[in-house]
Amino acid sequence: MTARLSPPQRVTALGCAALVPAFAAMAGTAWGRPGWWALPLLALVVAASELAVVHLSFGRQRYSFSCTDGAIGASLVFATGSWIVAAVLLGVFVAQLARRQPRLKIGFNLAQFACATSAAVAMSQWNGGEILGAAAGMGIFWLLNHLLVAAAIAATSNRGVLELLWDSAPMSALHTAGNTSVGILAAWLVLNAPLGLSGLLAPMFLLWFSYDQQTRRAAEARLFAELARGQERATGQSIDTSARVVLTAAARLFGGADVELLLMGADGPVRYTGDEYGVSGRERVASSALNAPWAIRALEQRGVSTGSRDSRPYCSALLGDGDSPLALLHAQRPRGAAGFGRREVTLAHVLIGQAEAWLSVADLTASRDAALDRADAADDAARALGDLGAHTAPSLTVLRESAGRLARLATSPTGPDDVSNIVDELHSVERAVASLLGAIVLAAEPGLGSGLANDIGYDAAPVPPAGGRTATEWTTTGLLAGQS
Repeated sequence: MTARLSPPQRVTALGCAALVPAFAAMAGTAWGRPGWWALPLLALVVAASELAVVHLSFGRQRYSFSCTDGAIGASLVFATGSWIVAAVLLGVFVAQLARRQPRLKIGFNLAQFACATSAAVAMSQWNGGEILGAAAGMGIFWLLNHLLVAAAIAATSNRGVLELLWDSAPMSALHTAGNTSVGILAAWLVLNAPLGLSGLLAPMFLLWFSYDQQTRRAAEARLFAELARGQERATGQSIDTSARVVLTAAARLFGGADVELLLMGADGPVRYTGDEYGVSGRERVASSALNAPWAIRALEQRGVSTGSRDSRPYCSALLGDGDSPLALLHAQRPRGAAGFGRREVTLAHVLIGQAEAWLSVADLTASRDAALDRADAADDAARALGDLGAHTAPSLTVLRESAGRLARLATSPTGPDDVSNIVDELHSVERAVASLLGAIVLAAEPGLGSGLANDIGYDAAPVPPAGGRTATEWTTTGLLAGQS
């Protein structure tokens, strides 16, 4: 029985499988007759388009949209042929290297574009080229491209292919249709009315603006949904719960980032780590954790800062006042991933403001609970002191009376019975002291007397205040005669 493939191995196998129809399609298509400048120009346009991508996040997965499909559509109208495949692969390869993508991603993206572009060229030639052939070719390009991306994401996550197709297909189809329409129209104008290209400036700007607005609205909606869920969980809860909510909300906002939160506690910093699926680690750390480079940057800049360290984009933020911070937040994406853009920084400010409110409220709640506990303890102590005075008064009275009688017997002996009387008074003093100690214990632990009496199997008997005492009248509760 073969071992189960790991996610990278599944992506590699998917890329190799995509190359089979790519080679078959290229074998059945002609090279075409473009000008000598067409191939390098198309490669340059594709590279520039792949560098200026628009990202949309769905959990840890980030979909990238570019204008590459518009450039391919224009080339299919201008001069269809397999030269388009070579130019597209060259442009994608240069862009992937410039973005420092991992080798696995570079290999899969090249196989993906080879399969989709070669099928588009074959479909275009089969339909006679020009506008109709280009439209048909871009239809198959979108279908294969979208299917391969969904399959790759499914291979590296717990989501199904159909679920991914259903989630992103409408937006992807609209994006491809818009880009392809502009590209085909631009190619037709170049061949038939070059001056008409100036009329495409406004539609291209509006198309870009619509994508920009769509990504901003999607990011804002995702953030406010997280804030609403976080508010429901964090309000009135402990500061630990609030810290967990803040970390998860930040991870889901940034998409594909690993997040670390250093919470400043009374006993020292507490480190939380995790991603959008929740907190994976929590530990108390030494104050030296604040000496980490990202923590120092956050404390110095006192705001949201972005950059890249070891080819890993990061976003750090300070929560609270710089002199007495509530927490430090650090989000870091994998090596070669897209950096944190202006829009994400803006949304991060919104999240930080809300997180400060959550942590402040949780801190105040913890302080209130501690104050209430201290007030309850003080009330119990005051009540115990009052009970102590009430329970010890009879014992102190007996001690005072016995001490007076002992003083009279010692200074004014009256006969041979004085020794017996002194012994009796000493016994009375001994029992009064025991009663006094028992009263003090009972004032601190009110339930101790009844529990002790039940344990030894008899009810405690009160001690008469003086004279005529026997051993059976000894008390175990500290209660003297007249006490209740």
